Formats: sequence, structure tokens, C-alpha cells
Amino acid sequence: MKKKHLLTIILALLIAASGILLAACSGQGESGEAHEEPSDSASQDATEPENADSDSAGVEATGEFKYGKIDIPGKDGALCGAPIYIAYEKGFFAEEGFDVTLISADAETRKIGLNNGTIPMVNGDFQFFPSIEEGVKVSVVDGLHNGCIKFIVPKGSPIKTADDLKGKKIAVDEIGGTPHQVASVWVEKAGISAKPEDGEVEFLVFSDGNLEIEALRNGDVDVAALWDPLGSVHTAGDNPEFEVLFDLSTDPTFAGKYCCFLYASNKIIEEDPEKVAALLRAYHKAQEWIAANPAEAVSIISDKKYSAIEDKPLAEELVKSYAYPSLSEHESGGTHVKEDVEYFATELYNIGYLKTEPQKFLDEAYYEVDLNLGM
Repeated sequence: MKKKHLLTIILALLIAASGILLAACSGQGESGEAHEEPSDSASQDATEPENADSDSAGVEATGEFKYGKIDIPGKDGALCGAPIYIAYEKGFFAEEGFDVTLISADAETRKIGLNNGTIPMVNGDFQFFPSIEEGVKVSVVDGLHNGCIKFIVPKGSPIKTADDLKGKKIAVDEIGGTPHQVASVWVEKAGISAKPEDGEVEFLVFSDGNLEIEALRNGDVDVAALWDPLGSVHTAGDNPEFEVLFDLSTDPTFAGKYCCFLYASNKIIEEDPEKVAALLRAYHKAQEWIAANPAEAVSIISDKKYSAIEDKPLAEELVKSYAYPSLSEHESGGTHVKEDVEYFATELYNIGYLKTEPQKFLDEAYYEVDLNLGM
């Protein structure tokens, strides 16, 4: 009987202990109410860019982004895309209400995205001008930076100016791309026809800048037209193999003018102009920050592997040369975007790359955004 009574007591104790364990696993306290699981907004915050300010004006009290999720092309590896990388990493997109995903997108993907509004804004050069003329529904809304293209030749080459390019071969990344268009404007101003049917200069296409370098080294081409940082990397140092023939940032035809602009989808401009204004404010914050912190900007871009940078001091000098406009320049209207659109439209019109009279093209292609919208 004593044994039976002892077993009964032990069984009762085990049942009581099980009840305590079950209450703990269910997340219930003494009040019997379950503990709250992490909210959607908490998991949303975990996906924000590093250093993003989750208490910023663009993120509402619920933790939701005012303008929601958007895709921005920002994985092309170009050093001059710094404002995109910095706006993401420093949280400027988030501050203005955007949950941004940086994507890879070629020129055609960008055009399609801009046309249908799935991509609200891209950075691009005047390579996009003929696309606008052909019906791509996009407008220039701002300038991004000054020149980032160099033409290089072997050290000691007899080619010293555009006048020396008649009968020569120039390596470019694509026909109709910006290096090709810049080279065409440059030789045409020297009185050399860039039209293939005239045969006065030949453009050869290479899918990669390193292939252009190799072709130049082997003598298959006379000049390589390159995006930064390749042109600078191969002409820097105490005993470089190549030398700079042309620098977009210093050549009199192009110096002090934007080579890259910001293009916004006309669909977004018409349906939600406030969204375009907010995006531009994010870019402006990034441009201002880069201008004040070029060395730190290069470190972020390098460490996060947005661009392949081996020589940080060189990259810093390049970033400085791009002359990213300050907030005060934006506020005072001193960014001369409209004037530069007309200038390059005129140059491209003169060599036959545009068929529309420059002033008419400007009226169709440029849109001035009210930056106060949504503030």
C-alpha cells in the first residue's frame, strides 16, 4: 500500500511539471497571454541597407516604406555609379521612403523597365538620346556627374590628337554606345568622317574593356575607348604601358558638362511625380556626401565590391574629377542640366545620330522635377 501511495504522488508531480513546461513552450506568462512574435515591420527593418536610418522621414511609424519596393539598376561595376551605391549603403533611399533592390540590367532591360514603369529611374549617358527619339518613354530629369571615359594609345604612339585618327582603328564596347558616340563627335570636329560608309575611321567592337586593352597591345587597333577605371589604371604609375589620348573630363568639347544623366520613366512622372522627386532627393544626398567624403566613398564601393578597385588613391582622384554636384548647386539651379542636354543633342544632330532639331528634342526629352513634392 505504501508503494502504491508513493507511485501516486510521483505521477502527480510529473503531471504538474509537464503543465509548467507546456506553458513555457507556448510563450504564455502568468497572465495566460502569449508573447508577441516579431512584427512584419521588424523583419522589414532587418532588410534595410546597412547604416539606413529606420526612424527617417521616408519610413512611416509602422515600419513600412512610403513608396514601397523598387528596383534600381546598380550592379554594372562602373565607378561613376557611386551615387547609387552610396544612396543604398548610407540609407538615403530608405530616408526618402524606398525599399530598394539593386539589380543588374543591360540597356534593353532598362529601356523596357522605364517604358512600363517597373524601373522608375536609371543613370545613363547621351547614348539614351537616340532611344528617346525612337519612342522610349523616358525623360532626362537631372545630371549625375562629369566625364568618365578615356581613349588610350600605346606609349610613344604617333597618334597625338584627333587629327591623327584618319584611317585608324578604334576599339569600343558597342556601336551607338557612349564611347563610340564621343569618339564620333571628336573626330567629326577634326574634319574626319565617323560614318562607316566613308571609311575614314573604323570602329571595332569588343564585349569587354580588357579585350580592348589586349587588342591595343597586339596592334589590332590603334586606340581603345574605355570607361573608367580601366583607362586610368592602364595609364597610371611610373612606367605605364599606355598613355591617355583623350579625357572626357578635360577635353574642351566636353569639359564641365555632364556625360551621365538621370532618366525617369514617363509613366512614373505622369502617375506619381512625388515619387520621382523623392528619388532625386536621395541621389542628391548621395552626391553631396560623396563630394564631402571621397575617400570613404571609395572604401565603401571597394569593400562592398560594387566596383573592382585595386588602387584606392587613384579611384579617389577619379571620383573627385566627376564633380558630383552639391545640394547648394541643386537648390540654386546651378547644375546646367538643361543646357547640357541641348548641347549634346546639337552635337549628335550635327553628326547624324539624332534626326530631331535640337531645341525640339530638348522640349521632348527634358523634364524639370519639383523637388518639394512630397516633403
